[in-house]
Amino acid sequence: MPQPTAGTAQTRAELTALRPDLVAAYDAALPGARAAILHRLSLAVDREPLPPPAATVDTRDPVHLVETRWPGSRLATEVDNSVANLALARANAVPEEMPHGPQALAVLEQSLVDGHPLHPCCRTRAGMTVADVLAYAPEHRPVIRLHRLRVPAERWHGGGMPILYAHPWQAPRLLAQYPWLRTAGVTRPVRPLMSLRTVAPISGGPHIKTAVDVQMTSAVRTVSPAAVHNGPILSTLLQQITADLPIDVLAETAAGAVITDDGPDRRLAHLVRQAPRLGPGETAVPLGVLATSPMLLAAAGDPYQLIDRLGRVLFAPLARVLARGVALEAHGQNTLLVMQDGHVKRVLYRDLGGVRVHAGRLRAAGIDTPALHGDLPTDDETELRTKLAAAALGTVATQLIGALDADPGKLWKTLAAGMRADPSTDTAALLSEPLPVKATTAMRLAANPLDDIWTHQPNPMAA
Repeated sequence: MPQPTAGTAQTRAELTALRPDLVAAYDAALPGARAAILHRLSLAVDREPLPPPAATVDTRDPVHLVETRWPGSRLATEVDNSVANLALARANAVPEEMPHGPQALAVLEQSLVDGHPLHPCCRTRAGMTVADVLAYAPEHRPVIRLHRLRVPAERWHGGGMPILYAHPWQAPRLLAQYPWLRTAGVTRPVRPLMSLRTVAPISGGPHIKTAVDVQMTSAVRTVSPAAVHNGPILSTLLQQITADLPIDVLAETAAGAVITDDGPDRRLAHLVRQAPRLGPGETAVPLGVLATSPMLLAAAGDPYQLIDRLGRVLFAPLARVLARGVALEAHGQNTLLVMQDGHVKRVLYRDLGGVRVHAGRLRAAGIDTPALHGDLPTDDETELRTKLAAAALGTVATQLIGALDADPGKLWKTLAAGMRADPSTDTAALLSEPLPVKATTAMRLAANPLDDIWTHQPNPMAA
């Protein structure tokens, strides 16, 4: 029987029935997938504050490694599923081609095969069967339709009509649990983006983030009541802060959630976000895709010029936004480069849930602090800098510089020079303090896997 959260063996068994044409490619991809996940775990063993191992083992199998070092951990099941889905993604990959036209962004996002560069659960889809993964995961290039669910007016929280946009994986589960929901048809065809639950209409128009009860990497991907409240408010704030910078914020223009017995429910919610507005010849490229695409890196030309440009157009402006009171979590999925003829022109930022907002800095910049819910507000300067530095420098810059065919030391110096060309109050600290990196494996082994745990690495830009 099909099983949610299938490991490598179960995935092969289900694949034999579903897609026998992929079995040989899956078998061939398994050793490389195991090596890729083992590499992520090895990095964690070297640098993260992990629990003491019950035993050490020399192995080429990441699942065996986890089972031996931390017996009984949920991480073993998650890693087995991650290996299986990574092998399946590699088995079903297609040759890379430069996309054009209005669907270029979605095609680029669906071309990303390996997922998060550091997380051993980079391809975990806990709760989905193999058939579900093939049908809905972006790396398998599906085209789907969202379900429109009509909600009683008194049970609707948020703006707009009481219509919930539900992911096709989620919708039948919601209808079975809440009989007062009514079907109201489906949307036009959409493509899932790098985030499986966020979709872009093929014919153009706003992007929609949905809720799915599926764990991907570190969390179940629902939409919190705080996100429903904060999105439009924070969009307005950020557009004000970035008005004079080469960073355009893709605003969250509408949001809504269904009220169940516990109030607005994160399992029955959605966000509507602006799509990128591009000029003739422009293409939006997520940083995570650029860092893994030899084709795009080659099109970008001289690596030192690319990094210098990013220092000036991306990293220095991020530091300026930080100085004004908002730390953007600028990682490879939510940060897009607008490129034309291989050159970076400007930056697009999307997905506001992971930011941090400092009221004191906003006041100093002459900006009123909006009423935000959840964990976005902070008065901790270190937390503020960590949020930005971990994503933008510790992860994205590290991954990108590692992918370029050039001297890493010189690339880091080039990046530092680009940031110093337009310094802010935090630039010196960002260029000298040890770089924070989220300890993703330690978090999955912790009693509460949602609490942030950090590790730090020497800063390659420190003088």
